[in-house]
Amino acid sequence: MFERYTEKARRVIFFARYEVSQYGSSYIETEHLLLGLIREDKALVRMFLGQGNVEAEIRAEIEGNITRQERISTSVEVPLGDECREVLKLAGEEAERLAHHHIGTEHILLGILRVERSLAARLLLARGLKLAAMREQLTKGPGPNDTSVKGPRDEKGIFTLDSFLTGLKSNKAEELIEFFGKDAQFLDVFGKRWNREEIFKAFETLFAPYAKKNATPLVEEILADMDGLFVASVLWKNAILASLERIWVHRMSVVLIREEGKEWRILLMHVSPVQQPAG
Repeated sequence: MFERYTEKARRVIFFARYEVSQYGSSYIETEHLLLGLIREDKALVRMFLGQGNVEAEIRAEIEGNITRQERISTSVEVPLGDECREVLKLAGEEAERLAHHHIGTEHILLGILRVERSLAARLLLARGLKLAAMREQLTKGPGPNDTSVKGPRDEKGIFTLDSFLTGLKSNKAEELIEFFGKDAQFLDVFGKRWNREEIFKAFETLFAPYAKKNATPLVEEILADMDGLFVASVLWKNAILASLERIWVHRMSVVLIREEGKEWRILLMHVSPVQQPAG
C-alpha cells in the first residue's frame, strides 16, 4: 500500500501509530495522522499553518474532542480507521492530480482536507486552510521538501528499493535475486557474509523474518543519492528471529549501484539488530 510513499510520508504513518499507542485508540484515525504529520514535517506546517506552537494547540484541540484510554504497546498491531484509509486513498489521487511520482506529506494533508467530516479536517478548516488554495500553491512550484521525484536517478533508486522491500512479502528467491548485483554481498544479523550464489540458495531462510505478515519496513534515512550510488537505511518492525526474540526491530542498510550504468542493483545489504529500551 505504501510503495509510492516518500520516506517522510512513511514516517508520518509511523508517528501516527505511535500517537495511537499514547491515546489507547482502537484504530489509526485522522487525528493521529495529523499529529504524525505535524511531528514529521515542520516545514509543511509553517507553510500552511503558520508560525507558533501549532502542534501543542492542535493536540489540545484533539484531546478536547476524544476520550483518552489506557496506553497500549507500540508492538500491538492497530488497523487504519475508515476515514484514515480514505485519506490515504485520496492522497494518492492528489499526487496524480499534481503529476507527482511519489506520495508525500503534502498529499496526505490534501487528503485530510478532502475528508471534511473527519476530526482532523474540521480542525484544519477551522484554522482557515482551503483545499483549492493549497492545491494552487503546490502547483506553482515544489513543495516545502520537494518530495516529488522528477529526475530519473532519484526515482529509479528509491523505486528499486521500494520494489524489493514490497517483494519480500512473497519471499520468492527466483524473482528477488534479480535485485542483487553480480558481486552482491549480504551480511546477516549474526555477522555472516553471503555472496550472490549463497544468497539465492538460502534466500527463503535469510529473508523469512521480513515475509511475516506483520513485519513492516520504514525507510529511515537516505544516506547517499548521487549518480550511480544510492544508500538507504531501513527499519524493520516485528521482523523477529527465533534466536533473537527480544529484538523486534532490525536495521537494514542497503547500498545500490547502477550496473554498467543502467539498472539499479543491490551491491551490499547489512542487517543489524536494534535493541529496544525497556518498557
